[in-house]
Amino acid sequence: MTVKKDMRVPFFSGKISFHKRWSQISERLDEVISEGKFIDGGAVRSFEAAIQNYTGAKHAIAVNNATDALQIILKAAGIQHGDEVIVPCYSFFASASSIANVGAIPVFTDIEPETYNICPEQIEEKITPNTKAIMVVHLFTQMADIKKLKEIAEKHNLILLEDSAEAIGMKAEGLHAGLHGLAGVLSFFPTKTLGGIGDGGMILTNDDEFAKTCRLLRHHGKQGTEYYHDIIGYNSRMDDIQAAVLEEKLRHLHEDIVRRKKLAERYDERLKELHPVVTTPTVVEKPYRAVHVYYVYLIEADNRSELAAYLQKRGIETEAYYPYPLHVQPCFQHLNYKYGDFPHAERASTRALGLPLYPDLTEDELDYVCDVITDFYEGGGNL
Repeated sequence: MTVKKDMRVPFFSGKISFHKRWSQISERLDEVISEGKFIDGGAVRSFEAAIQNYTGAKHAIAVNNATDALQIILKAAGIQHGDEVIVPCYSFFASASSIANVGAIPVFTDIEPETYNICPEQIEEKITPNTKAIMVVHLFTQMADIKKLKEIAEKHNLILLEDSAEAIGMKAEGLHAGLHGLAGVLSFFPTKTLGGIGDGGMILTNDDEFAKTCRLLRHHGKQGTEYYHDIIGYNSRMDDIQAAVLEEKLRHLHEDIVRRKKLAERYDERLKELHPVVTTPTVVEKPYRAVHVYYVYLIEADNRSELAAYLQKRGIETEAYYPYPLHVQPCFQHLNYKYGDFPHAERASTRALGLPLYPDLTEDELDYVCDVITDFYEGGGNL
């Protein structure tokens, strides 16, 4: 087929829904300005309570971003210099950099090819006397096999931490992502399922003492008395403007998740005829209750780079996930990994492509994306 008219489709845009909800958001911002406290104030406390209510977490601790959240939970868990933390090699950089930044050693594993999540079967062979924790990452659409991961952690007396930055709304065994181990995190980066108008992150935990330590760490190790510091911490407090915007957007999160699912199903229907040249996301049903959320619509495609370039030429933005797996990043050369060590992750790094997916995406825009992809593979894809 040949697509006649070009259309601009950004990889992400939230302008329409933001403006649609502006009257409510602006009221919240007026409240913040009236209170006159713009960092770690009343709006932050209100948002933390709202996240506790939504996730079922006993403690929700707002921080400046999800990378800080990961470093704080690692430090609060006692992970220190020389400790080993098992983590998948296919993830956003922060999953591993947070481990390195507390002085520990990331020990990489491969992923499951269908879900892109950590492969539980590889974990036990990576465990050494120095292993202190498993950092689970829930990627794209579905949680990792948390039941198996909990069993492994308990068997070997390891701390289970969840990089659930992408996983708001996802559940397994009746528990929200981030609440299956000692702690988890959420990201509110603008492109996330619940995105702010800047950076923002949240720590989730049901452990009282752990929560107390995290609260100390986010605010320079200060408990209450000004200029008196119990421990050395971070400057990682959330801005009240972010908290106010996010709490208002949280009220609409369910409808946004439903909209994402509807768009993903339309992608599935439109792209199924291109199989196996293009493969659409696989949701792997587990033998326990699970709730999935389409944060990213990820295809795998032959000639991914050429397809991405063709889509860009036709006005469509995409995102390659993740073109350089963590184990071959220059900063981790000293760990002596190489290409060939983790074939599933390495294959995905050359084939996986995120297509536009967000509540403001229209059916016409989605159909245009699918038409251009079809055009590329039917011979029209000449740059």
